[in-house]
Amino acid sequence: MINIFEVNETNEMIEHEHLDVRTITLGISLLDCMDSDLDRLNQKIYQKMTTLAKDLVSTGETIEQNYGIPIVNKRISVTPIAIVGSAACKTPEDYVTIAKTLDRVAHEVGVNFIGGYSALVSKGMTPCDEMLIRSIPQALAETELVCSSVNLGSTKTGINMDAVRLMGQIVKQTAEYTKEKDSFGCAKLVVFCNAPDDNPFMAGAFHGVTEADAIINVGVSGPGVVKTALSKVRGESFEVLCETIKKTAFKITRVGQLVAKEASRMMNIPFGIIDLSLAPTPAIGDSVAEILEEIGLECAGAPGTTAALALLNDQVKKGGIMASSYVGGLSGAFIPVSEDQGMIDAVRINALTLEKLEAMTCVCSVGLDMIAIPGKTSESTIAGIIADEMAIGMVNQKTTAVRIIPVIGKDVGEQAEFGGLLGYAPIMPVNSHNCEAFVSRLGRIPAPVHSFKN
Repeated sequence: MINIFEVNETNEMIEHEHLDVRTITLGISLLDCMDSDLDRLNQKIYQKMTTLAKDLVSTGETIEQNYGIPIVNKRISVTPIAIVGSAACKTPEDYVTIAKTLDRVAHEVGVNFIGGYSALVSKGMTPCDEMLIRSIPQALAETELVCSSVNLGSTKTGINMDAVRLMGQIVKQTAEYTKEKDSFGCAKLVVFCNAPDDNPFMAGAFHGVTEADAIINVGVSGPGVVKTALSKVRGESFEVLCETIKKTAFKITRVGQLVAKEASRMMNIPFGIIDLSLAPTPAIGDSVAEILEEIGLECAGAPGTTAALALLNDQVKKGGIMASSYVGGLSGAFIPVSEDQGMIDAVRINALTLEKLEAMTCVCSVGLDMIAIPGKTSESTIAGIIADEMAIGMVNQKTTAVRIIPVIGKDVGEQAEFGGLLGYAPIMPVNSHNCEAFVSRLGRIPAPVHSFKN
């Protein structure tokens, strides 16, 4: 039973501490839509998605009204389109038609984004995988609400360096295709190592092939709630600090559990997972960097940042798994630059560099996220940055990702504007020393020895 104190406490978190349900994401399997005829395939995709998702937005709005809990986004994830289109698509342009169908669905049912324009190539690429990857720049330039992801490596298989090299080219091409909007297409494109099948957050969401036909996954967020709780225990021991984070994460997760169960009941679709990720927004007071400052750092990037982030991430997970039996996705702390005012401020005073962010990704939920770099950055340098991040994920048996934006026509000291939840980002300097001979080698980096656990 929930007592009146807990009700009032939750209301306080919502009204003054930026607590929200960041997303209800409806995962839809498109495996039964596969067809050798491209027109029939697109028709089946449109029909299934509009049927299953027709009440998603209204369900979220009803829950908001009934419980007073803000639900910021309603989203859809689908089976990786490289698989779905494999029988029908003969050219990259064929895949683009599917992206346009997904975009049409998104506009019709009213969701914020659709994820799953994706390929899983951690060990090798089929011709269909490669066609989808090569179609990404055009697909993201010619759609508004479609997000793309590519899984390039895993702890079990190693890193597909042929795909890493190709993605260096694709990121740069996507930036060129959308250069009139500060290379915004790259904000909808992420590459992964160890990508989870049930992630509700964009741009990396896709509906894994082992998932049910349809599923409800919920992503909760509350950096402001954690920061406020920690402000009440300044100067206390690490034990008190950790207990405070765990208890706060528990409360946040319970809110997500309530929303997920209610959405599942109303739509008659099974509940999947709660993803408790502290995902910041550009709003003041809704920042992971400010949590790190509350823990005791002058700013994000100061000595001790990686240790503080590791502590935060671990305690968030410990609190979350006590609140729900089905915590999944990523769950922890996100450190995107453009979406976090504290991170932006740290970059501007040179406290936070690309190398420090890379070190922080060893212990956070995702990786190098929403980082704007000079548009002149070479494809090989982008591929090298991706390879470094994939290696961190592979060796540490965790999910890592790169969502990097080479802003065409802009350089260090300038600023890229993305708008909405994606915010804005100062252009960060990149190590310009050459790695082309390394990323040009063919094949894959083998899996680490600890991957052999059968």
